[in-house]
Amino acid sequence: MRVLNMAEWAIGARDEALHQSDGEHLWNESYYFDFTTSDGSLAGYIRLGIYPNWNRAWYWACLVGRDRPTVLLVDNAAPLPGADLEVSGAEYTAAMAVERPLESARVTLRAQDLDLDLRWQSVGGVYGYSLTPRYEIPCLVSGTVNGRPFEGHGERDHSWGVRDWWSLSWTWSSGRLEDGTFVHGMQANIGMPLPWPAFTVTPGGELTHADGFAVGADFEGDQPVEARLEYPRMTTIVTPIAFAPVTLTSPEGAKAEFSRALCRFTAQDGRGGYGWTEWHQPPGWREHGWHPLL
Repeated sequence: MRVLNMAEWAIGARDEALHQSDGEHLWNESYYFDFTTSDGSLAGYIRLGIYPNWNRAWYWACLVGRDRPTVLLVDNAAPLPGADLEVSGAEYTAAMAVERPLESARVTLRAQDLDLDLRWQSVGGVYGYSLTPRYEIPCLVSGTVNGRPFEGHGERDHSWGVRDWWSLSWTWSSGRLEDGTFVHGMQANIGMPLPWPAFTVTPGGELTHADGFAVGADFEGDQPVEARLEYPRMTTIVTPIAFAPVTLTSPEGAKAEFSRALCRFTAQDGRGGYGWTEWHQPPGWREHGWHPLL
């Protein structure tokens, strides 16, 4: 398994497990899993965010698709899980398990309208961020959704460190084009260019850092309507199909809107695909350096 790490710290099998908190109140450890069919007809994501110093976990799961109602489970007061990453609430039980470090992981969820048993199989290697302890893994996804067979693609990631959702806005996007190319990029909206975390994976499985990545986005009111991802030698437009947003409340009562959506991806050469994009909107987000479409 090739690891393309942009930071000085090494990524290894031990990083798939929980890390030691540094004591900061908003220190957070996060596991994400998203998935979509190749035609974008069905998609979802699962996130477990662990706040050991706030004495709670956030568990989110959703199922969306074209012309279907959104099913969204949000528990922002879940009990802290142990090393087994099992969590439960009044109406659900869930678990995450790394089967082979950096290669495969499994998620299960039992809830009233959500029954997931899915496996993420790594393709193209592991991408480590340079700006924060975090890695992203493009994957093929298979298993069952509400008792029916599922085949598709997605991405999983793991991060740890202080995360203040109410002070910084960003755009994050990950998708797969119809020829098998994965595209991924993240940009914090601070009004200046930096070497933002971004990569592409060719149909043959070659993972490459996308140096010079940039994002532009347009809104109708507070609703994202389109984003442009600028990679070296490739531009991709993402258009939301179905949203599964979450409202986040800080310990002091501030509100942030986490707008996450299944999106259609369209490359400049006409290749299409599907994936997930998020536009995070904390208080005062319009003054955070958002760029309109280029």
